[in-house]
Amino acid sequence: MPDGEPGELIARGPYTIRGYYHAPEKNREAFTADGFYRMGDIVRKRARHLYTEGRRKDIINRGGEKISAEEIENLILSHPCVQNIACVPMPDAVLGERMCAFVVLKRGRSLTLEELVSFLKEREIAKFKLPERLEIVSEFPVSTFGKVSKKALGEMITSKLEGERAA
Repeated sequence: MPDGEPGELIARGPYTIRGYYHAPEKNREAFTADGFYRMGDIVRKRARHLYTEGRRKDIINRGGEKISAEEIENLILSHPCVQNIACVPMPDAVLGERMCAFVVLKRGRSLTLEELVSFLKEREIAKFKLPERLEIVSEFPVSTFGKVSKKALGEMITSKLEGERAA
C-alpha cells in the first residue's frame, strides 16, 4: 500500500502457521495464494511505522468508503451521555451498508441521532463516517466468550429494518 493508505496486515515467516489442519475453506480465507497469513488487522503505514486502524471484520463499507467501526466508537465513547457503544453495518439497497450506532446510555441520560451527529461533526470527522441510525439499548448481547456480539446487533438491526419495510 502507498504510504498513508490503510491496508490489511499480512505476515509470513518461520513462526507463522502454515495452515489449518484439514480445513481447506479456512485456509483459503486465512492465507494469500503465496502463503501470507491474513492477520485481520487494518493498518496504515507512515514512514517506518504501522498504525492500527481496526479489524478487517470490523469495517463498514459504505458505498466503497471504508469506515473503521473502532475509530467511530472511540469518538462516540467520549460523549458525556454514552456508557458503551457498538457500531455495526446495516444493509442498504443503494450503498451496500450504512452505519448504525447501538448505544448504552449513562443512567438518567438521553441522546438523539441529531445530538450525536452534531457532537461528531464538532470533532471534524468526514461526513461519510457519521452514523445514520441510533439505537438505544439497555445492554449488549454477548458472545460465548463474553464479548459484545456485533453479529447479533447486526441481525437485530437487519430484522428491525425488514419489519419497518413490511409495515
